[in-house]
Amino acid sequence: MPDSKPAPPTNPRGIPAAPFIDAVTDYVSSRAEVEPTLRSFQEMISKYQFMEVNTTKRAAGLRDKIPDITKTLETVRFLSARKSSDAPLQTNFELNDTLYARATVAPADADEVYLWLGANVMLAYPIAEAAAMLADKLAVAQTSLQNCEEDLEFLREQITTLEVATARVYNWDVVQRRKEKVEGKGEEEEEGEKQ
Repeated sequence: MPDSKPAPPTNPRGIPAAPFIDAVTDYVSSRAEVEPTLRSFQEMISKYQFMEVNTTKRAAGLRDKIPDITKTLETVRFLSARKSSDAPLQTNFELNDTLYARATVAPADADEVYLWLGANVMLAYPIAEAAAMLADKLAVAQTSLQNCEEDLEFLREQITTLEVATARVYNWDVVQRRKEKVEGKGEEEEEGEKQ
């Protein structure tokens, strides 16, 4: 019959919670179990730190992407708002970080916008559809960033919990060694008195 151990609790994105050790004796029953337990905790800390690094990178990417999406959405909304105007619109648009081009746009004639999707792909969208798609992308990116920040907080808590658990198990082991040492000396003294 397979071991039906309950799964550890997780956060909403499935990251498992670290075990909290209130009483070391409930977790470690002998000194022989100390080394494997400490190794297990260190391995778990390494996994959490790896997840923390990846989540930090993902959050940084989202922080870079959100302003670009916001700027593009504002531009599409501005063009949509100016659609009823007959006056041509003079604009400078960014080709690269330091390269701009000047253009004259007739908002009344602009039925679609071209959006750079990345990976050398640019597509034409009707203005309303482009605004809706960009609003959706912005909402998804903001939600993902919020989830990353929650995950980072959770991961830091788990790392701290495991560091505390490691210290508790290590300290318990030190106390046990001292007890064994004192008991060993006590036995030697008793044997010396008997002789």
